[in-house]
Amino acid sequence: MKNTKPNISILSITLGSGGAEKVISLFLKKLKEDYNVTLVLFYNHIHFTIPEGINVVCLSNESPARPFYSKFLDLVRFKKKYSAFLKKENINISVSFLAFPNLLNGMIASTNKHIKTIISERGFPSDNTSSKLSLYISKIFYPIFYNKCSKLFSNSVYINQDLKDNFGVKIPMDVIYNPIELPQETINPETLNQNFKSLKIITAGTLNKRKNHIMIIRALQNTANQYNLTILGGGPLETYLTKEIADLNLEHKITLGGKVKNVNDYLLANHCFVLSSFTEGFPNALIEAMAIGLPCISTNCLSGPLELLNENKAINIKTGAFYKGKYGLLINNDDHKGLKEALAYFNDNPQERENYSKLSLQRAKEYKLESIYSTFNKFLKN
Repeated sequence: MKNTKPNISILSITLGSGGAEKVISLFLKKLKEDYNVTLVLFYNHIHFTIPEGINVVCLSNESPARPFYSKFLDLVRFKKKYSAFLKKENINISVSFLAFPNLLNGMIASTNKHIKTIISERGFPSDNTSSKLSLYISKIFYPIFYNKCSKLFSNSVYINQDLKDNFGVKIPMDVIYNPIELPQETINPETLNQNFKSLKIITAGTLNKRKNHIMIIRALQNTANQYNLTILGGGPLETYLTKEIADLNLEHKITLGGKVKNVNDYLLANHCFVLSSFTEGFPNALIEAMAIGLPCISTNCLSGPLELLNENKAINIKTGAFYKGKYGLLINNDDHKGLKEALAYFNDNPQERENYSKLSLQRAKEYKLESIYSTFNKFLKN
């Protein structure tokens, strides 16, 4: 019997351990049921498991750790290779994730009108570039090449608004939030309704400036409450954070856990999750902590947390204070005093830990893979 499934290409820089790559890995599990799927990577770096039945093509065997200008020049080389691939495999839909693949998809759209080109922005564009030069280049090339594509989806209403207001993107846009696979084991909220000798706090994310882990560390200074903080993840600021922890005499309270694969095991062993980022697209770490059943505290950063924790209803948070959102506590960016107050609130109110644990579990179910994929599939077909 003839295979009548449409041919779809998913284009990404790598399938590394980032948030966009995690979303791709989840969508691949469902896409193969409805499409003939090829995963096309700029560079041969794969972290997540690729489901059986997915064809994989790498445009280069070079390392993804390349300077910005080298990646930009790679687009010229990849354009020829990717065009040939699309023609040979008779691809109907080309879906790209992240800026460089999106630009390549825009180049393809300029010369291949018969292919539906769909791009996906995963971070807040005005604050998601590595330098002033890359931001300047984005301001020039986003309007040119993004607008050549069929349509765009992101994971936040604020990302789409930023693209419209500051990058001149005019193609149809939609919001499709990140999917999650609901964990088999979750926290029983009632177990959090007791007095702990020490409140166990956890956070997870790359150790870089954007994640702002130093804010959590500073919130643990000079407090009579007993806290234990675990920071999961590796990155360029590991040495700096280690020194700050030592200088503040907090080694007995804070553990840098490094990169781990069994993140859920760590989440299950804690009482509270904190997201301290300056900016996010849609924070996978936050929704995954909620799916485990942890009560959560998050900065009200540029996109994501307000949508997750307060159904995107506008709020005003006083400096040094926190806001009780519908599904979690929100604090201002880089406000360690506000975080200290939020932590004290959870520390002193076991009933609230139980309540917000139940709310986390409830909210996470709205983002389960099956539901989000259904929305994504309709977006692809319409």
